[in-house]
Amino acid sequence: MRHIAGAKRARGRRLRSPDATLIVSVNLLILGGTSFLGPAIVASAQARGWKVTLFNRGRTNPGLFPDLEQVLGDRDPDNGDGLAKLAATITAGRTWDAVIDTSAYTPRIAKASAELLKPVVRHYILVTTVNVYAEGMPAHVDESAPLAPPPAAGEENVTNETYGPLKAACERAVSAVYGERATMLRPGLIVGPGDPTDRFTYWPARMARGGEVLVPKAERPSEVEVSFIDVRDLGDFACTCAEGGHGGAYNCAGPDGALTMDGLLWGCRAAFGNAVTFVPVGEPWLLEQGVRPWMGLPLWIPSTMASEATMGSISRRRAVDGGLLFRPLADTARDTAAWFEKTKPDFDFGAKPGATGISRAREAELIAAWRALEAAKQTPAPVPTPEPAPEPAKK
Repeated sequence: MRHIAGAKRARGRRLRSPDATLIVSVNLLILGGTSFLGPAIVASAQARGWKVTLFNRGRTNPGLFPDLEQVLGDRDPDNGDGLAKLAATITAGRTWDAVIDTSAYTPRIAKASAELLKPVVRHYILVTTVNVYAEGMPAHVDESAPLAPPPAAGEENVTNETYGPLKAACERAVSAVYGERATMLRPGLIVGPGDPTDRFTYWPARMARGGEVLVPKAERPSEVEVSFIDVRDLGDFACTCAEGGHGGAYNCAGPDGALTMDGLLWGCRAAFGNAVTFVPVGEPWLLEQGVRPWMGLPLWIPSTMASEATMGSISRRRAVDGGLLFRPLADTARDTAAWFEKTKPDFDFGAKPGATGISRAREAELIAAWRALEAAKQTPAPVPTPEPAPEPAKK
């Protein structure tokens, strides 16, 4: 693990708690900070007694942190005033120990922020994604695996195809400016309270409702692993890197060990005391019925696609060794369901075309059709009645 020299001692105050434990107070800048991951980072930083400054446009949850210093502007230097107010703050003498960048999607914008902050921020922590790796990676890859090639020159349109290459290009841009003082956090699926994607959320919310729950029945369940990270665990680890001066790249995916789809489902179910009955449905049949992997039935990857689903088994050993901790799956499921019930009590997954999950009506329809199919297989075929023997001919 690479340690950024002096990172803990740059400009932060060194405090002692009542039990005489040495505490380092970090002066932290967050680019973003008010959407999903940002508030988790703020919560972790505040719990450590740090001073936090936010730089964002002030559009997402603008009143979320009224007591924090906020500098308004745009990450894109070519959009309106861009980084002008942040630059003015720097000119006035502001410095920070570390910056955590949660909102860089194009290398041009990442480079602009890194170049502006390099003289006044010792440590740059960039949140990217496991999708930065080149296609065709084998299972259990670590941070040394090759990155995706750069996108076409000038490409800034973020799509499913360009997302990974653009994030990899952001890493290269920041590394070119900060060198060994840069840290790359590469999370997989980020989940938990506040998750706007409805992917992992589908399962805790569905099980909290109780009753019969349609689940995929894998042909070879051990061949496909799934991974995710609770947003609060990622926020904690980002602050751990800032506090400890951890440099380099880290795959931030959990849990600490292999997890299959069955393990995910049973782990979520453990969070709820109500009656939940799983109805396992064959994968080939689900595909025949038009149920989409990953989004239609969230996080589900059929065994037939195992060779394409290597990111679920990505190595997270370096991050764990660096202090990444994972809370129990049941805790994440319980907290996610509570947040969902509070904020979206009447929401029906999959009710609109292309939406995540399957609707309540569609789930009931699929369960009924599957049971009818299984019942037909169990019904013995009728035994044909033998033809009566012909009467012997009369002489």
